[in-house]
Amino acid sequence: MSTRIAFLKGHGTENDFVIVPDPENVIELPPAAVAALCDRRAGIGGDGLLHVVRSEAHPEARHLAAEAEWFMDYRNADGSIAEMCGNGVRVFARYLQRAGHTGEGDLTVATRGGVKTVHIDKDGGVTVGMGRARLPEGDVTVSVGDHSWPARNVNMGNPHAVAFVDDLADAGSLNEAPPFSPASAYPDGVNVEFVVDRGPRHVAMRVHERGSGETRSCGTGACAVAVATARRDGADPTVTGAPATYTVDVPGGTLVITERPDGEIEMTGPAMIVAEGELDAEWLESFVR
Repeated sequence: MSTRIAFLKGHGTENDFVIVPDPENVIELPPAAVAALCDRRAGIGGDGLLHVVRSEAHPEARHLAAEAEWFMDYRNADGSIAEMCGNGVRVFARYLQRAGHTGEGDLTVATRGGVKTVHIDKDGGVTVGMGRARLPEGDVTVSVGDHSWPARNVNMGNPHAVAFVDDLADAGSLNEAPPFSPASAYPDGVNVEFVVDRGPRHVAMRVHERGSGETRSCGTGACAVAVATARRDGADPTVTGAPATYTVDVPGGTLVITERPDGEIEMTGPAMIVAEGELDAEWLESFVR
């Protein structure tokens, strides 16, 4: 491992990430190292880690290299691997722009949830093509304390349970994963969103992210919320033939989600790089041994 390991820190609507550029995939990042980097007291601190690797250099993304030069090897704050992170893709693209690997306009990013199309706007916003939602059948229930709510099962490349509540405070602290049933609905755990209405095509949400706890924002979660809300409102674009756009307030800001009649979903929001520096390689290696 090099004695000088660069890192950056960024966020999208305050969903924050440690960014580790590693084009040739030579830095070892086992779960313990990722968890240490994401620790807010003893590490850099973040809701997750963006490992920036060329697709051709990563065994999980090599087959996507012809479609996307860069692979977002995303890890949750506890070191576990995740399929996708919508806010993370925007921050990932902002890093590529800052590093000179891309400019304003369109690019593609490989993820475990497939290749995502990204557009970097002149005004600073970043739009990500999030693909289509899948809506697995079957009833799902989520609980907090003595309260339980029916939830909509939405898969955005990663699993979500969307529950509509009267007050966001009903969700409690969300530091621990809310129980759900049946267990078979989410064998690998789930991201849980609690949602209230704010106005026409305007909702607010809180989220427990699998492997990270409550976060200030979740991009795939905001998409799942928009999809679930459109079905609740009778505004399914695949049925009406008209796009459905929802403003989704998260604790860290606002995201705008549009689902088109062909089922494709776009998410637009900010992405910022706030710091960069160097990791102590000896410290990091202590978690690799």
